[in-house]
Amino acid sequence: MNSMRNKATVIILFLLSQLSLATTAQAAKTTAECQQEDATIQDVSRCLDGVIETIDRELQTWVNNHVFNLEEKAMITGRYSALKMFKRSQSNFITFRENDCRWQYLAVSPEKGASIAYKKCYIQVSQARIMQLSQIP
Repeated sequence: MNSMRNKATVIILFLLSQLSLATTAQAAKTTAECQQEDATIQDVSRCLDGVIETIDRELQTWVNNHVFNLEEKAMITGRYSALKMFKRSQSNFITFRENDCRWQYLAVSPEKGASIAYKKCYIQVSQARIMQLSQIP
């Protein structure tokens, strides 16, 4: 039974990694496409909202993957400290991302695209977190 679960876990991890590569490439391409010269601020903003939605889904998939793995290890070892610390790390990441992007928003006037600055920051910081989580075994 454990052997079948381990094989299923490996398959899931492989599929997640393939999804991550495809989604990140798609999001990066979409971010570039959002910033066409003839697009209005509203057009760019709506386009970036779609990129953010994709990035959020991908990030949550990686977080869920690590929580699943850490829960499984904790059940075997009885040590839950890594799981607890990972959850704290993710919570701190969300706070960091909000603060890091908010100052960039505040530094740009609204008519010059403050929301665009925030959304681009949100995407870049989230992509960095996804990359980090995807490299952790």
